[in-house]
Amino acid sequence: MPQQPHGPIRSYGRIKSRPIKPRQAGLVDSLLPTIALPEGPFDPRILKPDARETWLEIGFGGGEHLAAQAARQPDVLSLGAEPFLNGVASALRHIDEAGIDNVRLHAGDARDLLAALPDGCLDRVFILFPDPWPKARHHKRRLVNEETVAELARVLRPGGRLRFATDWADYAAWALERFERSPAFAWTAERASDWREPPADHVTTRYETKKLGDCAPVFLDFTRI
Repeated sequence: MPQQPHGPIRSYGRIKSRPIKPRQAGLVDSLLPTIALPEGPFDPRILKPDARETWLEIGFGGGEHLAAQAARQPDVLSLGAEPFLNGVASALRHIDEAGIDNVRLHAGDARDLLAALPDGCLDRVFILFPDPWPKARHHKRRLVNEETVAELARVLRPGGRLRFATDWADYAAWALERFERSPAFAWTAERASDWREPPADHVTTRYETKKLGDCAPVFLDFTRI
């Protein structure tokens, strides 16, 4: 019997841990269907035609950064992708409490979302503190790899911006190497403080304050050439 092909290696861990709180569960039922991104190929620019730009946060965790950036930039359409159901529920609470209407969510694998987007439709991408998969045998599970970098280059417009942040030194070096290999991206750092200090527009999240990594946060900003 022929062996079935395997799907893509997952770049994330658990889908759900603790029970979702009742209020957040209610938002999953009521709010999420109204802001969920379409299934299949679509152009995000039709979702909010008057948006100045379209941003994407990959793996938004609890949604603090996503909601805060959307509140700061009400004329930007902010997309978010997160497979962790508790994180989606938390993000819905932040969105509801802030009363913002410029966020759309994909409760699933960001690579599926990227594949559904047309060329050059994004102005900015955030990849903040993704699962580091620190053991060498698990490095193949890391979100940042040659295939993902190529897909990010496809969906970002020329001049678009991408920020990668991690608190694992090895992952910072890994990501920098892969983005610098791509002719589509240029690292914008000019001095050490550019990657050692949080950028002026960064929103610190609860995850960062836990200091779970092996180094201080590293912020790598790139421009799509």
